[in-house]
Amino acid sequence: MSGNGGFLESVNRMVDRAFGTMTGLPPGLANQIKVTNSVYRVQFPAELRGEIRVFTGWRAVHSEHRLPVKGGIRYAPVVSQQEVEALAALMSYKCAIVDVPFGGSKGGLVIDPADYQPNELRTITQRFAYELAKKGYISPSENVPAPDMGTGEREMAWIADAYRMNFPHDINAIACVTGKPVSQGGIAGRTEATGRGVQYALQEFFRNADDVREAGLSGTLSVKRVVIQGLGNVGYHAARFLRDEDDVRIIAIAERDGAVYSANGLDVEAVYDFLCRTGGVKSCPDAEFIEDGRKALELECDILIPAALENQVTAANAENIRAPLIVEAANGPVSFEADQILSRRGKFILPDAYVNAGGVTVSYFEWVKNVSHIRFGRLDRRLEENRGQQVIKIVEEMTGRKIPDHLAGPLREGPREIDLVRSGLEDTMRIAYNQIRDVRRARKNVPDMRTAAFVLAIEKIATAYLELGIGH
Repeated sequence: MSGNGGFLESVNRMVDRAFGTMTGLPPGLANQIKVTNSVYRVQFPAELRGEIRVFTGWRAVHSEHRLPVKGGIRYAPVVSQQEVEALAALMSYKCAIVDVPFGGSKGGLVIDPADYQPNELRTITQRFAYELAKKGYISPSENVPAPDMGTGEREMAWIADAYRMNFPHDINAIACVTGKPVSQGGIAGRTEATGRGVQYALQEFFRNADDVREAGLSGTLSVKRVVIQGLGNVGYHAARFLRDEDDVRIIAIAERDGAVYSANGLDVEAVYDFLCRTGGVKSCPDAEFIEDGRKALELECDILIPAALENQVTAANAENIRAPLIVEAANGPVSFEADQILSRRGKFILPDAYVNAGGVTVSYFEWVKNVSHIRFGRLDRRLEENRGQQVIKIVEEMTGRKIPDHLAGPLREGPREIDLVRSGLEDTMRIAYNQIRDVRRARKNVPDMRTAAFVLAIEKIATAYLELGIGH
């Protein structure tokens, strides 16, 4: 399976497989849950370099069982309506799995950001934002974009600025988009949130000894050999956190121009710096170069983390995947046919709709911060500091001994915004993992974690629709 149309078909076939294990849904509700509610296609002009250029973009709304709907905007030359619809659908299921009260949406613009200067990108971005906003496809109460491939906090700040200019009386205007710079209403920890969520998902997997054994692994996350495809925002942060905090060995990193390999583990920062300076990984020092980057997916390792594009593991290479555990940090990296092959071969897959939900989870925190008009920790940080100081005082008076600074220090410091964000994200990822696991363990006709994740999402979305009176 290949192409963006194949991506949408792949998502729908995986969802249909989950529907096939379920009974009791009212007639027609399954179709309402599965289909895209609306797609807005826009073509707009921008005057650049003395000529008029026309750009094409989309914003898809998959499900409005919760409002606002939520999903990123990606900039890429190969964006298509089918890809945007597939990503919007995954957003609906993703939000339901992690109990984020949003529906699913996604946007895309056919553009290669590398072809334009920052001032040109700002003009294009703000015009695109205006076209979407005037039809209600950007709004703090209806549709809230976020960064995706080819976009970042810079573009989100531009979108927020365009929305404020066109809707100056909207008191919640700053909440029209998430993933903004902290100085522009963003939240600490959003940039690395998806990569951090990948780490928390893996940590929770290794807390469940039965799942570890089923995957053919043993022990803890420490010293496990990891192959990562894609060293963008998600892959870089996941690799860095896993190496620095969980002591894994990142033995291979695949990028667009090939892959680098070292049996003893790669220096993630060194590879990332080289990639940023040169645009690729070829000739990266202290590493073996593999010209066909996708061959790195087939290396012998403990954990494979595809963190790049969709349809990277297909029927063409699924038989060659040796990793016993596949952690889908990208959206749709495994096609439907490949998923069937990998399952038949006994591979344990942590699905994308769960694994990469860290971004939307922290985006939710940012949105809540924006609509509440108060930063996290403002009301209670000093209270927590005072309580910690009281605990220190009581213990020292009762024991007659001074608590060492390295133990007393954390008690004296109240939680910062980043601490609260990480705590909330870890809690979200741990609870969601165990909810998915419970569905799989309790239902004999649910064969794997992916199907269990979709069943969990469908049931939550169906409940929302039924409570709204749809389906009765």
